[in-house]
Amino acid sequence: MNMRVADGLAVCAVALLLAGCCSAGPQALSITTIKKLGFKYNLHLVKDGRYGGLDESGNWNGMIGEVVRGEADLAVAPLTVTAVRERSVDITKPFMQTGLSFILRKDVEAEDPGYFSFLCPFSTETWVGILVAYLVTAVCIYLATRLSPCEWAEPQTEVNNFTLLQSLWYVAGALTLQGAGPHPKALSGRVISAIWWLFTVALLACYFANLSSMLHSDSSNVAVKTFEDLANQDIIEYGTIHGSSTFSFFKFSDNQSYRRIFENMERRKSCVATMEEGIRRAQEGNYAFIGESVSLDLVVARYCNLARSQDVIGMRGYSIVAPLGSPLVKNLSVAILELSESGKLDFLRNKWWANSCMAGGAKASSLKPHSLKGMFLKSCCTVLSGELSQRLGNRSEEKTAETPEKSKV
Repeated sequence: MNMRVADGLAVCAVALLLAGCCSAGPQALSITTIKKLGFKYNLHLVKDGRYGGLDESGNWNGMIGEVVRGEADLAVAPLTVTAVRERSVDITKPFMQTGLSFILRKDVEAEDPGYFSFLCPFSTETWVGILVAYLVTAVCIYLATRLSPCEWAEPQTEVNNFTLLQSLWYVAGALTLQGAGPHPKALSGRVISAIWWLFTVALLACYFANLSSMLHSDSSNVAVKTFEDLANQDIIEYGTIHGSSTFSFFKFSDNQSYRRIFENMERRKSCVATMEEGIRRAQEGNYAFIGESVSLDLVVARYCNLARSQDVIGMRGYSIVAPLGSPLVKNLSVAILELSESGKLDFLRNKWWANSCMAGGAKASSLKPHSLKGMFLKSCCTVLSGELSQRLGNRSEEKTAETPEKSKV
């Protein structure tokens, strides 16, 4: 039997999606299924480059349209099973499960890092705990040195070096690994100081590890993590293929976040005509392309500057499409199940979805100035505070010096 098979240009098939736009061996999965039944086939690309959706007049376009009009006996592509398609064509058992996700260029930022981003490695509760530990340690050192006779080295002066202010300064110096003298002489004070030093080393190690990870995260992760994040921001534009099943999912969804996503796409006219256009816009930056996760995984494996969100919604299956009443559907479904049970489908997916980006390894990107603007602001404020304190101190000393002279007069 000789069959006419319509094939999708975007990411080619049960099969064509396995190798990305008709490269070597793209029909590995769908065509393997067809060959298993002993059929001969003629493969052609769909004329309008679409998967298949209802136009304004209620007619099908794309691959579904060719099957409905009798121009093709089968359609092999990443075609999802939907109720509206099921009414117009016959669909085989799914050969692969997928869901909806989105891709984004890795260096795109959803929001500007705040001036206090350097505090982000620790939570608010952790910073409060550190402050409490700092104050408690300073008070303990003050009390230990105040009550110990070892600190009263010169009894005739009746002066103790470790005032409360000095204790606070000493503990703060230890917190920055710089140290600030004088050091406590009493054994109890030294024990408390040693424990505080150990705490400080562990604390700073955790802080710098988390800070480094956060500062470099822009180059390794997508800026927004979930569809909820996507719906709640207006900086990054997003869209999907107009008229596709993904488009219909958001259009008819009862979920408020998904409805906002659809309304935003309609308002901004951000949908694209083909998957290639969506990938190109995502690579250009500041655009998230929404599509089926399996197809997007293949895109990410080929384009190392893109990353896919781990959020996957609306799980559905990929199937082969045939005209209503086609005798091929039953045999194709059985062939798909046999290939799945034998592990052939998994083998083909692992073969064609191998990530070419892993071989080169990830390259660390340089930090941008705005990533550290909070630290620069903190340094400027510290310098200005020191200068202001010096001027106030000078004025205080001048007034103190003027007072005795006036009293003499």
